[in-house]
Amino acid sequence: MALINENYLKLKAGYLFPEIARRVKAFTEGNPEAAQRLIRCGIGDVTEALPEAVRYAMHEAVDELGNRSTFKGYGPEQGYDFLRNAIADNDYKARGLQIEADEIFISDGSKCDTGNILDIFGQGNTIAITDPVYPVYVDTNVMIGNTGEADENGAYAGLVYLKCTPENGFVPDIPQEKADLIYLCYPNNPTGAVATRAQLEAWVKYARENGSVLLYDAAYEAFIQDPAIPHSIFEIEGARDCAIEFRSFSKNGGFTGVRCAYVVIPKTLMGRKKNGEAQALHPLWSRRHSTKFNGASYVVQKGAEALYSAEGKSQTKALIEHYMGNAALLVEACKNAGLPVFGGVNAPYVWVGCPAGLTSWQMFDKMLNEANVVITPGSGFGSAGEGYFRISAFNSRANVEEVCRRIAALK
Repeated sequence: MALINENYLKLKAGYLFPEIARRVKAFTEGNPEAAQRLIRCGIGDVTEALPEAVRYAMHEAVDELGNRSTFKGYGPEQGYDFLRNAIADNDYKARGLQIEADEIFISDGSKCDTGNILDIFGQGNTIAITDPVYPVYVDTNVMIGNTGEADENGAYAGLVYLKCTPENGFVPDIPQEKADLIYLCYPNNPTGAVATRAQLEAWVKYARENGSVLLYDAAYEAFIQDPAIPHSIFEIEGARDCAIEFRSFSKNGGFTGVRCAYVVIPKTLMGRKKNGEAQALHPLWSRRHSTKFNGASYVVQKGAEALYSAEGKSQTKALIEHYMGNAALLVEACKNAGLPVFGGVNAPYVWVGCPAGLTSWQMFDKMLNEANVVITPGSGFGSAGEGYFRISAFNSRANVEEVCRRIAALK
């Protein structure tokens, strides 16, 4: 028989969101009447319609494919120039950042990118992750063999866990030890926290002094409301020499089902060979991308480009305002219930402390059974997430208002 990758056997239980889905399915099958009242605020999936500008552009693109003279087959694996240029101009150069179009790689999602990026890094790197953490960062390192076994709390040997607490604003302190790859996500999933310019400057300084690479997940940057908070790690001087940035159209453009994202790898960013020689990471990712990915579809990329049109920007702004309005309502409801509340100001996630005596999964069950609302248990994001739960603001206004009423009615 063929040998398997035994690293997969180290993974704890199911991936968080399928486990939530399993429990919700069991509840709905056993409680058909309550199931009719169920409101899902767990997984961060958008609910509102695709912007009209996107739909129009995608219809036009489909029509192009229906005509032999304008038909498109295989596109460039790295992405079409029209989208890469739009990203470079609007997301970076408009902010005074010198990111070139050929430093941008179009993909089908940041979840994929943050896992696939490990392909270009060797074995033996010290990996640092925040705790709580988006589970994909941990699980993909387990799968590729960068960890040992997990302990009784689910922490894996070989990873450096950077604790995020209310005391440090859910932005980890700079570690004393050296880490080679460091995952940072701001605005943060799950806590909704943001990192200040000074905090990011400290991380860039650390990375440059230690030859580290920051894997910076900025998938929620469009939700930042505070003008003092950086939208990109490349707003920090020196970051081009130590950072990779991941961004997505999933949440700001409603592309969770459409699938389009991008990675920025500056040409000046270096790793090292075993013999100590420097090696640019940009050509390694370009080769990986060309070998293992055939490119996002032409129709999807035309839709993404439309987000940068005047109409697209206006419609995206309205979507963000809608979801952040939901977040504000959820923050207020949880505070009125006497619960400690974080996030929801510069991010579409509200991070809430559980009532005294309840674990995060017990709170999940309480919300599901008594309020018929699906939330996400904090322990699913790591040991430091125990005692908290996450509520997603991605929903209709009517549903969020109803969730707020049910939170107020909980005993």
